[in-house]
Amino acid sequence: MLSLFLVALASATLLPGGSEVWLARLWCLGEPALVLWCVATIGNTLGSLINVAMGRYARQFQNRRWFPASAKSLARAERWYHKLGEASLLLSWVPIIGDPLTVLAGLFRLPWWRALLWIVVAKGARYAVVLGLAHQFLLPLCQV
Repeated sequence: MLSLFLVALASATLLPGGSEVWLARLWCLGEPALVLWCVATIGNTLGSLINVAMGRYARQFQNRRWFPASAKSLARAERWYHKLGEASLLLSWVPIIGDPLTVLAGLFRLPWWRALLWIVVAKGARYAVVLGLAHQFLLPLCQV
């Protein structure tokens, strides 16, 4: 379970990861689905909250020369983020765009509890679907 937690946490940050495969593997080995779902959801949510914290912390460096985004691109990102709203965090599970969305939530100071709510719903739903698909398609392979 610790390995699943760590893989889920790492894959929610800007680091690459494959928590879905690890989750399905552990399920196939007979681990309880509800425990797997909880561990993966908590780990992945905490990883996304690290991104939110990085966004909050990064804001103080926005005027530095080495900051990775210009004032113009930050303004464009802020308009885009506010246009989509905080519900855009429901896409926090999507590869490539999910991690930057969580960083933007921190950068633009979305309250922690609201970020947590959206992220938990998104991550929990994703892992529920993964477990459902594992049950549907992997069950015959797991019994070999």
